[in-house]
Amino acid sequence: MGTDADPHRWLEETEGAAALAWVRERNAETVAELTEDPGFAAMATELREILDAPDRIPYTTRRGPYLYDFRQSADHVRGVWRRTTLEQYRKDEPEWDTLLDLDALAAAEGEDWTWGGARTLAPEHRHALLSLSRGGGDAVVVREFDLLTRRFVDDGFRLPEAKTDIAWIDHDHVFLGTDLGPGTMTASGYPRTVRRWRRGTPPAEAELLYEAAGTDLSVSAWHDPTPGFERDFVARHIDFWHQETYLLGEGDTLRKIEVPDDAERSVHRRWLLVTPTTPWLGHPAGTLLAFDVDAFMAGAREPTVLYAPDADTALIGHAWTRHHLVLETLHHVEGRVHVLTPGADGWARRPMADVPPMASATLTDTDPDTGDEYFLAITGYLRPTTLHRGEIGGASETIKRSPERFDASGLSVRRHFATSADGTRVPYTVVGPERTGPGPVLLTGYGGFQVALTPHYDAVRGRAWLARGGSYVVAGIRGGGEYGPDWHRAALKADRHRAFEDFAAVARDLHARGITTPERLGITGGSNGGLLMGAMLVGYPELFGAIVAHVPLLDMLRFHRLLAGASWTAEYGDPDDPADRPHLAGISPYHRLRADRPYPPVLLTTSTRDDRVHPAHARKTAARLRALGYRVLLHETLSGGHAGATDHEQTAFNDALEHIFLWRTLRPA
Repeated sequence: MGTDADPHRWLEETEGAAALAWVRERNAETVAELTEDPGFAAMATELREILDAPDRIPYTTRRGPYLYDFRQSADHVRGVWRRTTLEQYRKDEPEWDTLLDLDALAAAEGEDWTWGGARTLAPEHRHALLSLSRGGGDAVVVREFDLLTRRFVDDGFRLPEAKTDIAWIDHDHVFLGTDLGPGTMTASGYPRTVRRWRRGTPPAEAELLYEAAGTDLSVSAWHDPTPGFERDFVARHIDFWHQETYLLGEGDTLRKIEVPDDAERSVHRRWLLVTPTTPWLGHPAGTLLAFDVDAFMAGAREPTVLYAPDADTALIGHAWTRHHLVLETLHHVEGRVHVLTPGADGWARRPMADVPPMASATLTDTDPDTGDEYFLAITGYLRPTTLHRGEIGGASETIKRSPERFDASGLSVRRHFATSADGTRVPYTVVGPERTGPGPVLLTGYGGFQVALTPHYDAVRGRAWLARGGSYVVAGIRGGGEYGPDWHRAALKADRHRAFEDFAAVARDLHARGITTPERLGITGGSNGGLLMGAMLVGYPELFGAIVAHVPLLDMLRFHRLLAGASWTAEYGDPDDPADRPHLAGISPYHRLRADRPYPPVLLTTSTRDDRVHPAHARKTAARLRALGYRVLLHETLSGGHAGATDHEQTAFNDALEHIFLWRTLRPA
């Protein structure tokens, strides 16, 4: 089926009357079928209680003397922006100072506001640029907020709804990228220009600093206010994996930081850190290199190697405190954390924390401006999260601990490897009971954008699936970041099929080990993971008994013309490029659907307000499956954005739909 002959193109009209009427019909069918299950209401209530639990860990961000948090609860469905002190945070029930009640704001203004984040102005952190989204979309309105008066600033910075990038320079100036009319946004729908905007002036009159090409992904700018190291930066994001970064100097001159366009880079005080994704300066992809930034700009190219990967490990993140650098790494998808300290004799290195097997460790916050404070979360599939707080070089404390949310007795975590079509060993983790025979299994994966799926405690999945007797499996397939840049590049563009082959190999290995059977194996994934689900549907339907795809990417010949899709051509390829179109046609689930194939039952979910992955991907695929005579359910929330929900009630409802669908489909006769 060619795109010109697409009979379902009309469903791309996001809020078209006919399209929404069709969506309402599909929603009614799905809700009627799944909510009639005797276990649905109890499951939705149970999951809502987990999401609203008052003893959830509040993950905070330090700004000056306060710890900030945004919290949704049964009493505040949309949420409150609040702050507290460290002394209070140590308590089981801290006293919180509410800065903004989003429920009250939405009611007063008659808007479907959801939280989009806040940027406070250092060092006082009295003023903030708040982002508010209608219905959870990526596009936001921006308003300046005064944390002392708890009011929006009447004559402050204010912008209408757009995919805006904004950053403080000082009290009276910001860097701005937003929709200012024709020519100011890229084909991907992100800012094409970056400007210096002065308080009290119209944004259209803001001083132009840089203009990217219309085919670029976006452009942005930011100010580093670190005393003694104040700098301004401009970044041209050519595509998802390539960018140029410039130092903005006197007279608004731009000096390029001459690192490879595909390398990750950051500057902190005197240090430039670079992680190339292809070999550079004799060092392999995934190496972390440190340079003195001033010497580098003067031409020096002799780095210090801070981390060197091997076949079993990968660097997944790093963060600064005032005097130290913390590295987060994976070894066969298990977390490790180390502290590096620069000194006169080079960089000293030591482990930061003992991470248990089959667990991960994530820095949730550090204090790079003034101190060596850190917050570190340690979690695993059956290990509720503990949050540790400390000062590097000093004592640490367990400051928060999540309670057990489901009965894990009799459950275990096992690591296996499957062999893919080309002989590559693919890791996967099985969480569930030790069975003597096959049982219901839910398998997930992602396989894109160098995203690594790491161990974490999922209370919703635990209560809805594991505690009811199912096993849960996570596959670390190529395209992700489980083993660094090379693991990602192995499934890039025309090699995307390798990610699909990896996932199919895991499914076959589960069958071969007797853990499950095809009719009892369900799979689930979202966004790029939704593309993976579509690929399994059309390429390997005989391996599975049920498929769930959330906010999926499914039309690979038109994705670049739908909302933010043009930004992903560096990951998948460009359908308008004759060199890329054949492999995209070969992996496009929507176009590969055929009659008389053994497709298992399918549930597709999406959101009308998803302005990242167009809801038409799910809509059109559901329509085509229906036309071909297959059983398919579609559920589209009217709000929710790419997350699919904006509050805990909707999240619990969506999760209950998914799990009831799976249990109804996969349970034995």
